[in-house]
Amino acid sequence: MNRSAPLLGLCLALSLAPAAFALTPARQPQVPEQVSNVAWAGDMQAFAAADRTAPPPKGGIEFIGSSSVRMWESLAQDFAGQPVFNRGFGGSEVRDSTWYAGQIVVPYAPCKVFLYAGDNDLNSGRSPQQVRDDVLAFVERVHRDLPATVVEYISIKPSPSREHLLPGIVEANAMIRSALATLPNTGYTDIYTPMLGAEGKPDPSLFQADMLHMTPAGYAIWTRTLAPKVSCPAPISGT
Repeated sequence: MNRSAPLLGLCLALSLAPAAFALTPARQPQVPEQVSNVAWAGDMQAFAAADRTAPPPKGGIEFIGSSSVRMWESLAQDFAGQPVFNRGFGGSEVRDSTWYAGQIVVPYAPCKVFLYAGDNDLNSGRSPQQVRDDVLAFVERVHRDLPATVVEYISIKPSPSREHLLPGIVEANAMIRSALATLPNTGYTDIYTPMLGAEGKPDPSLFQADMLHMTPAGYAIWTRTLAPKVSCPAPISGT
């Protein structure tokens, strides 16, 4: 018996392994992991209960994201006559809206979804590049089931309490704006610039005592800036 034959076979297999791995196609982007917070399970239950008793309009305009969305209590009044509804959950990051999109985006089939998140992400240590990639993952997740839905990103705001993050906020906003410009059915709105004070710094008068969450004056700027986009596209005639 030739005892060297199995050994030679093993050596040959090992020598070919790198080539085999090189030919393996790259994995498709995955839905990023949820940022763990048990409170959000309660939020999802509350949304489900609301959907059973007073469901949002099918094909409406959804606002989703962190506490700046959740605390926008005047949303319906600010965009009176438009089918807007709120699915914000406080403290969330971009990844969380992606994680829960199958529950609180896809079933509603909104004509547009406005996403605000990013400052919690940077504050937790994510880089501007990671925030950009997370926004793109959210777009991909929504368009996987709803390719005609327009995904609008609301830029990260300049909060005085997070002034130390401003360089990263500016970088993340620029990267997201550039990336979305190449994608269909997406949009970007700059609310960072109109919220700056006279010296180009965060304006404390737009924020509550915590210098993180906004006053009605802050939401008034958001309303004026977003208003031209808060409507559903007109249906194409003859279809």
